Amino acid sequence: MFLPEVDFRDDRDRASNGEAVERLHIALFLPSLAGGGVERVMLFLANAFVERGHRVDLLLRRVSGPYIDQLSPGARVIGLRSESLLQARARAVAADAASLPDLLLPVVLPWRCQGTLRVLGDLTRYVRRERPDWLLSAMTYPSLVALWARRLAGVPLRVAVSEHVHLSQKIHDAQRPPWRWRFLPPLVARTYPQADAIIAVSGGVADDLALTANIPGRRIATIHNPVVREDLEEKSRAPLEHPWFVPGAPPVVLGVGRLHEQKDFPLLLEAFHRVRAGREVRLVILGEGRERPALERQVRDLGLSDAVDLPGFVDNPYAYMARAAVFVLPSRFEGFGNVVAEALACGCPVVSTDCPCGPADILDGGAYGHLVPVGEPAAMAQAIVSVLDAPRQPERLRARAAEFSVGRAADRYLELLNAGGTKRH
Repeated sequence: MFLPEVDFRDDRDRASNGEAVERLHIALFLPSLAGGGVERVMLFLANAFVERGHRVDLLLRRVSGPYIDQLSPGARVIGLRSESLLQARARAVAADAASLPDLLLPVVLPWRCQGTLRVLGDLTRYVRRERPDWLLSAMTYPSLVALWARRLAGVPLRVAVSEHVHLSQKIHDAQRPPWRWRFLPPLVARTYPQADAIIAVSGGVADDLALTANIPGRRIATIHNPVVREDLEEKSRAPLEHPWFVPGAPPVVLGVGRLHEQKDFPLLLEAFHRVRAGREVRLVILGEGRERPALERQVRDLGLSDAVDLPGFVDNPYAYMARAAVFVLPSRFEGFGNVVAEALACGCPVVSTDCPCGPADILDGGAYGHLVPVGEPAAMAQAIVSVLDAPRQPERLRARAAEFSVGRAADRYLELLNAGGTKRH
């Protein structure tokens, strides 16, 4: 059930065309600013909203992460206090009595949801005290908590929830016991329709959410991620001291992302091993995560220690993208695939798995890069070789990437928020 419509503050600004626009108070809620794609999206949106004259609060369960320093000084960071899990569960049940079976059994509620749930009380107090115009959440668990906080606060507030990955993937991921996740689609199906706006980052994520949670497609708006910033080109030209990126050195294949099963960097290593058998080439994988020991072991087993580097997380991956011969995304699935658009913006040719669902959108079905089947190293190796043998077309790639600019995405979000939400496709 929707909250009654409320008037925005009478505080107004002027758009570039001279028309009056609403100046909103927007609160963005997510666990932290850890080094992931969703966190970067929310950071970019927060900064863009500030630049457009809106009042922005960033609500974090943990005031931490490598992106904290990149947040606009015009945004206010608020760390939410945690309470006991028992207290938090009681609040959630008060907000949604039907969730009682799902929230009271510790073996059912995943630990990641537990951590986010524990700030429900403080989020409720924030909403009641500050009364922002909009609360925008990212990812499933923060979105559920945001909607419960709105109900508990009992104040006029519009909530926009955003999904960045496939809901069905949370259930069917082989790394997780499926029976522990069976509660999630019914919980989302019961709770998300209370939101004033439901946003998906790609058409595939929108379709999956509609199917898995039985939400009408007209209620879900698709807004591609804000990826390409105005300073990206400048960052891409920044000096790079890595010894492999010097004139006359062998070409470098680049991968960027969390070292996680989803990203399937073992596939990239296997494909690179095949490419390496026929030519002098090197591989750099930027990112950090729990799969590092396994990847380092695979590098040794394949005899690639002198040709593969895993430097960890870096603040400026664009300097690498601009100098790499080819960027490769080997993922099993992606909600969008921010790094694909970033690589294009740096003029770097792309090879990506044709995984669900974002890369194919970004590459327009293969018109702007190579799409290969998921899990097939031979096909990936062949595509990498094709790129290495072909001349670059950087301007064409950059033109495509401009469609995924931060400004364009921020304008779409604000258009949606100013319109009052989504009740249509």
